[in-house]
Amino acid sequence: MSEILLIHPPVAKPAEPPAGIAKLVGALRGHKIDCVAVDLNLEGLDYVLRQKPAAADTWSRRALRHVDKNRAALSGPDEYQNFDRYKRAVADLNRAVEIVGKGAAVELSLANYNDRELSPLSSQDLRQAAETAAENIYYPFFSRRLTELIESVTPSFIGFSLNYLSQALCTFAMIGFCRERFPEIKIVVGGGLITSWVSRPDWHNPFAGLIDHLLAGPGEVSLLILLGKTPNNRNFAPDYRDFSNLQYLAPGRILPYAASSGCYWNRCSFCPEKAEGNRYQQIKPEVVLTELKQLLSENSYDLIHFLDNALSPALLRQLVSSPPRINWYGFTRIEPDLLDPDFCQKLKKSGCVMLKLGVESGSAEVLSAMTKGIVVDDVARVLGNLHAAGIATYVYLLFGTPGEALAEARQTLAFTAERHQAITFLNLAIFNLPLYSAESKGLKVQNFYVGDLSLYGDFVHPRGWQRQNIRSFLDREFKRNPEIAAIIKRDPPIFTSNHAPFFC
Repeated sequence: MSEILLIHPPVAKPAEPPAGIAKLVGALRGHKIDCVAVDLNLEGLDYVLRQKPAAADTWSRRALRHVDKNRAALSGPDEYQNFDRYKRAVADLNRAVEIVGKGAAVELSLANYNDRELSPLSSQDLRQAAETAAENIYYPFFSRRLTELIESVTPSFIGFSLNYLSQALCTFAMIGFCRERFPEIKIVVGGGLITSWVSRPDWHNPFAGLIDHLLAGPGEVSLLILLGKTPNNRNFAPDYRDFSNLQYLAPGRILPYAASSGCYWNRCSFCPEKAEGNRYQQIKPEVVLTELKQLLSENSYDLIHFLDNALSPALLRQLVSSPPRINWYGFTRIEPDLLDPDFCQKLKKSGCVMLKLGVESGSAEVLSAMTKGIVVDDVARVLGNLHAAGIATYVYLLFGTPGEALAEARQTLAFTAERHQAITFLNLAIFNLPLYSAESKGLKVQNFYVGDLSLYGDFVHPRGWQRQNIRSFLDREFKRNPEIAAIIKRDPPIFTSNHAPFFC
């Protein structure tokens, strides 16, 4: 008998084990609480891939015929040696998933789930997903698997980790099944999406009677208290043992690890972290290295994925002085240490293969308006230093903020093209306005997501730089620049930054 069964639900990118649940497991077992964790996202994918629907066109028939081959290829190193073969394997596997989804009127992919009738941003639709669980495409799988798990584990609680909108409808279908089939078991739901919803200033719980407990923020303390334990002050490393034998879609074993929650800068305009009031909490850098050493001694890993919103300068220095002896990558800000070429060389020697950088814009005026705390010249120097050191860069650009119009967007285009040799990958995004950010109060907001759980909206741009203008600029100018087009073509489809380090 276990006190709680923890579930990672479909649909999320199946490249690595769920870090949030592993962190909970570490804390629970550290307090002598029996628990079992399962990745029903990965198991659900394998269920979908076992289906054999009819296919009308050549591509679909090929994709379905080669499901096992492509599934195995994306879980081993060989396919990643040839980018064209890799892209074809991803496209074919995703096509097979899409075909299965179409049979159930669902837009399904390796990374997304979109029901044409129900919205994950509507509490009414989520409750309907729970009430009509048997209509969910995964129902034949999860009704059997959950029954098997619950009868074997006999938990007092079932916990669902809900981080992405792509997981919401399936999560509530599972909740509905558990509520009807096992009404005596308490249901707990936490995760990043729950945290964002609960942080809304107008929040009221629309799930009373369906969900027993909603846990916002880092869930270890709240869950321990719920289970009758007094949390001690010790930090417990994540525990991935329940996922150690699973075959994720990656050429090696990835160790996801968060050294902090929140953001240490926390000043950027319109930042969701700031809008939600998420407090920055950091594990001491020396403790991080100790925990990583423990985790690496328990299992064999090929890559560390740091999940922090931004790796702190103190942690980067610790990684340089005490390398983890394994390749790693993560998000970082443009900080003074990275202006030092020697420091970047030391980062490379520590195992850093790629850094993700939230550059956002190549316009000094836009960066100032966003209070990013960085300047364009420093960004250019950092990109040059990382390139010289052999560290790949995954650069994030954001278009359509209130301080930007076409002239500033073209500055970003010029900046990016001029430094194309130092930019390995690009992520292009159009700005969505966090509805409850302090800065949104000065704008005329227009909802474009229907639903009472929406977190973002559109707005009347003060300089007339509307979404249709931005899309036109990106398609007709930005992406057609030959240097930038070459960068965009390098991005791994669907898996993007999760697979990018394997091509560095």
